[in-house]
Amino acid sequence: MTPQFERVADALFGAYATRQPIEPPRLTLPELDLAGAYAIQQFQERAFESQGHRVVGRKIGLTSLAMQQQLGVDSPDFGFFTDRMVYSEGDSIDVSQFIDPKIEPELAFRLGTDLAPDADFDAVVAAVDKTYLAAEIIDSRVRDWDIRLVDTVADNASCGAVIIGKTPVDVPVSELPEVAVTMRIDGATRGAGTGADVMRHPLNPLVWLARTLGEQGVTLRAGDLILTGSFCGAAPVAAGATVLCDYGHLGALTAHFQ
Repeated sequence: MTPQFERVADALFGAYATRQPIEPPRLTLPELDLAGAYAIQQFQERAFESQGHRVVGRKIGLTSLAMQQQLGVDSPDFGFFTDRMVYSEGDSIDVSQFIDPKIEPELAFRLGTDLAPDADFDAVVAAVDKTYLAAEIIDSRVRDWDIRLVDTVADNASCGAVIIGKTPVDVPVSELPEVAVTMRIDGATRGAGTGADVMRHPLNPLVWLARTLGEQGVTLRAGDLILTGSFCGAAPVAAGATVLCDYGHLGALTAHFQ
């Protein structure tokens, strides 16, 4: 990685602690492409690990048209999350650790076996052993959410934290596109969608992720937890808010912000 790229990576990593956003990387590095953006992201992954964090999963973002339109991009991306970025359903979450957080409802899938880079849909289905209700708190270390695809990729796909249901849900693979969710914040509906809004099936992004990570020499491993994308657009959260993601007969996921 060039010294210029490393300086941007350092600045993004530092923003987690200072909560002071930086200029969009594409403006600091006009030559920045996706490969460079992922290199900047990987620098931060190693920096977290050097501080004792353990990477426990990946998030796939921008898999729904709603999120692509909201952030002005036209392709999925991915990031990582560590053990210290994971909350359980019902937890109280301190918003002061974020810069400008938003929340979005998703599903999370745990891998029971390693997933080969050339995995097809059937291989993904065979590898997944648990499904959870989930939500992602997205946040941007880039000033004013002024991002394009390379900016959000460099910024760990705008990942802030994830919220995972306490117990798995039993959903046949064929019914995943029909899973519906309504997201309410303090009782007001702020978004709704179905599994079909996530690349037509919530497991399709995992095929894309296995291939994309494989190109970087990274293999998805048994035990990894993967969030495959939002069912709808993200909504801002602030201290005092209660979020309810209602998945109908599958149950609900709640989170309280303080």
